Amino acid sequence: MDDRLTSGEIFLFVFFLVDFDGVNMNQAIPTRRLGRTGLQVTQLGYGSMGLRGPRTWGVRVVEDEAAESFLNRVLDAGINFIDTAPDYGVAEERIGRFIGHRRAEFYLATKCGCDYVQHDDHVEVRHTWTREVVLRNVESSLRRLRTDHLDVLQFHGGSAEELQRAGLIDLLMKLREEGTVRFIGISTSLPHIADLVGLDVFDTFQIPYSCLSPEHGEWMERAAASGAGIIVRGGVAKGGPDAEIQRPELHAVWHAARLDEVLPPQMTRAELILRYTISHPHCHTVIVGTCNVEHLDENLSAVRRGPLPIELYHEVTTRVRRHLPST
Repeated sequence: MDDRLTSGEIFLFVFFLVDFDGVNMNQAIPTRRLGRTGLQVTQLGYGSMGLRGPRTWGVRVVEDEAAESFLNRVLDAGINFIDTAPDYGVAEERIGRFIGHRRAEFYLATKCGCDYVQHDDHVEVRHTWTREVVLRNVESSLRRLRTDHLDVLQFHGGSAEELQRAGLIDLLMKLREEGTVRFIGISTSLPHIADLVGLDVFDTFQIPYSCLSPEHGEWMERAAASGAGIIVRGGVAKGGPDAEIQRPELHAVWHAARLDEVLPPQMTRAELILRYTISHPHCHTVIVGTCNVEHLDENLSAVRRGPLPIELYHEVTTRVRRHLPST
């Protein structure tokens, strides 16, 4: 176990000189530059998986009326980055129907390689790395989202070897040159991320990261060093120990690291987790998926409060590293 700070964490001592205890709920959401894309994105983005609708997976189903209200609430709050995918049920269609007329207000990221099968009662999620599937995804996404371009098109997984062998990176670069796609990216994780960063072709990387699952923190730094924008998923650790749907592995990290001992009064566990995530100097935006208005407002409040005080950030990091010495 090594308690020494990484270069990114040392940067935090210089970067965050203010203790963000107060918050004005009317203030704008902080923004960051999404790497070489140049897009100024809100640090809190919206992940639309929860809008997938019926006959997909899970027990929570959002009806059309609630989805319309919620998507407009997201934009009204000032969030300007929305992430979706063709295999998120009716999420793309709902985005197009309910906020397509507000397209100028947000950046839109979707995915490709989604070779899903819709069964009577669920969606079978599959990823297939062929030109046919990618082009079908792009065509259907443009139609469903009611737009003439995609700000970011991301491979929904895949290894460097698979994507290169099928000629798909060249295909996305061609779509970018044609203007159908502004920037190209990939949603990925270990072990594939190392080779993908090494290709030096992606404008963005979507990477899982939180204080309870920090193993990709170094790779966020390496990907950002290549000039890529960093989109974080899982940045609130699925809601943490207080989530409605429990994730025992994340719950175990929280309690093993005894993080309740350092949780400040009046700060929720979810707030600590989210503010830890945005404390990473290379977290340009964190996409949080919820369809709960109260949770959305709590996330907005947390992001407006800003990164954690540096002492608290370091204490959480140290405690988690002691439990997970390989991070």
